Amino acid sequence: MKMENTGIEGMVLDLKPLDHSMNNIAFIRAGQWDYERVTYDFKISSAEENITYYIRIQGYALEGDVDRGDAVIKLNTPLLGKHYYPHGVEYGEKENFPESVLDRAKQQLAKAKEELEKHKQ
Repeated sequence: MKMENTGIEGMVLDLKPLDHSMNNIAFIRAGQWDYERVTYDFKISSAEENITYYIRIQGYALEGDVDRGDAVIKLNTPLLGKHYYPHGVEYGEKENFPESVLDRAKQQLAKAKEELEKHKQ
């Protein structure tokens, strides 16, 4: 599910402060990158059996290289996904998300926006 109008989509940041900011608010990049794209995930635990939710923020390099650490990244619209163990994450609009998960996602994305505003170009 696309999380529209968060203020994050379209932000442009240098990679190093972006990584630092996302780490500060528990978004993990880990191995989710290539030379021109990055993906940050925030895990939302659930009481539902074998279900976990994720907020995903992706971006792509306008210039530079992620591997070298000198990229300038433009962020896409955040996504909310539902992970079905062991099948994977679904981001479809037809997924049902509990109100508590939607509220948590909105709160975390507001936090992300506030943190990222400090470093945007």
